[in-house]
Order: sequence, then C-alpha cells, then structure tokens
Amino acid sequence: MIYAMSDLHGEYDKYRAMLEQIHFSDEDVLYILGDVVDRGEKPVEILWDMSLRSNVYPLMGNHDRMALDVLRTLTVEITEESIEQNLTLDTMQALFLWERNGAQSTIDGFRRLPMDDRMFLLDYMEDFAPYEVVTAGGRTFVLVHAGLGDFRPDKGLDEYDIFDLAFIRFNYEKEYFGGSTYIVTGHTPTITITGKPEIYHSHNNICIDCGAVFPGGRLACLCLDTMEEFYI
Repeated sequence: MIYAMSDLHGEYDKYRAMLEQIHFSDEDVLYILGDVVDRGEKPVEILWDMSLRSNVYPLMGNHDRMALDVLRTLTVEITEESIEQNLTLDTMQALFLWERNGAQSTIDGFRRLPMDDRMFLLDYMEDFAPYEVVTAGGRTFVLVHAGLGDFRPDKGLDEYDIFDLAFIRFNYEKEYFGGSTYIVTGHTPTITITGKPEIYHSHNNICIDCGAVFPGGRLACLCLDTMEEFYI
C-alpha cells in the first residue's frame, strides 16, 4: 500500500503509533509531505527513523527548509574566519525567523548529536524532494507540502520553486487539475479550514495536516490506494 502523512512536527510517538496502526511493512511505501522538524519534542528521532527506511520518501516543508538553511551555517567549525563569513545579517535574520516558528526542539536535538551525525542528517534533509507524482488506485496524486503557488495551467511542476511549493498557502476551493488527478498537501491545519482535525477534501484537493502538534489536533495518514483515513 502507498500512504501519505504530513506535518509530523517532532511528534515521534504519534508517528510510531501510526506506523503500527497501518501495519507499515517493507512492502509498503510512505510519503511524508514535509515539516518533520520543529515544535514537537523529538524531531531528530523522527529524522533518524525515516533515514533508516528505504521505503519512506520525504518532501521538503517550509520548516525543514528553514532548519536546513540555518543548521548548515551553525554546524561549521567555529573559527575567527568562519564566524566572519557565516554570521551575517541574513543568517541572523533567518535564525530569528526560524526561532519564532518553533525551532528550539530541533536545535536542541541537533546539539545533542556528534558532528558526523549532524552532517548525516543535514545531507539526508538536503535530498528531500520538492514534490512527488504518484499513481495509485486508478488516480494520480501530486504530493507537495503547501501547494502550487503562482499557479498556471500550462506551468510544469519543475517550474515551481521551493517557495511556491513549501511556503505559499493553498486555495482548497479552486480546482487545479480535475479529472482523476488530486493534489495532496499539508501545511495548513484542517482545523483552520473546517474546525475539525480531519482530512479535508474539496475540488480534487486533499489536505492531510490535521494539526498533530497542536492541542486538539491529530496525526492523519491517507492510504492512496483505497482513500482510507487513519488517525492518532
């Protein structure tokens, strides 16, 4: 079976419980639609678990991108020259923005790791895909963290940049492709759309961020083969 989850935000226990609930095996495939890190207590533990599974495919979320950009700078060897080169105004502004968005648990997790492990995880995060296109159950799914910012019908998926795909919020009341093609996103907690922590379907758009890290939220998982929904 092919599954999709999004916006884990350090909720390691919910993530592992979901894998048990869906009986995730080596024959299955899981796409994680970004925002693995920040806010929750154990983002690094989730990253380690994902990195050891060849059938888990991560996509880049805005929090993952912010973390990666800052941590690449902060993990350099601290010398007088490196401080001068890396602690720029742009770096400090990026760190400030990231910290305002729940960076501390990710910073703490990376700080506990030896340097080789930090670099391994940063290399792993660098390979997060911007999007995926998956066929399952007679349907085509465009998987992306936030949506298709600056959308045009004639625009190829490779023409979107990471800001379009991972940062700009989606219009769920607009039909983008139609037919048997669906866009599956995270990024926007469904409780802000409907008031309920449930997967939201509208105009061939599917939002699976059910606010796992927030009070009253849940971790959701969608089986793309059957459209069955699972919650923790």
